[in-house]
Amino acid sequence: MKTKTQKIVMASLLAALCCVATMIIKIPSPLKGYLNLGDCVVLLSGWILSPLYGFFAAGLGSALADVFSGYVTYVPATFLIKGIMALASYFGFKFLNNKIGNLTSRIISAVVAEVIMVLGYFVFEGFLYGFAPSVVNIPANAMQGLAGIIIGTTLVKIFEKNKIMMD
Repeated sequence: MKTKTQKIVMASLLAALCCVATMIIKIPSPLKGYLNLGDCVVLLSGWILSPLYGFFAAGLGSALADVFSGYVTYVPATFLIKGIMALASYFGFKFLNNKIGNLTSRIISAVVAEVIMVLGYFVFEGFLYGFAPSVVNIPANAMQGLAGIIIGTTLVKIFEKNKIMMD
């Protein structure tokens, strides 16, 4: 069992990593958003931290990237969507792991989390720009999600091998 201080430090590190991964590569998407690599760290936060710490690491790290990148309008939605993604990856993995195995449960939980992201931003952007124009970002967000799944599952395997799991 890790101490509270260790959990806070790991959550803070993952929040910072999430922020940097989101900001380091930004590919503009059609409706003023951008594609990034932050989702792999969002998934990782859910998988290796407890639900509360994972939610805040993913939500705060991603929201800070929006603040620092000038996408302030997206901050509340990003905080909630990315935090919920971490919860989905945590609970999905915990529910499925003993039934279908480690890698398969991580992939399924990641797919669920990424569907939440795609739908979450579709709904948010639908209210901002209209639902018909918001459809244009669905493929871009899905590609970001796919990259997050591939890189996230690779990173969690490295973390498991090196015993860097917190929960």
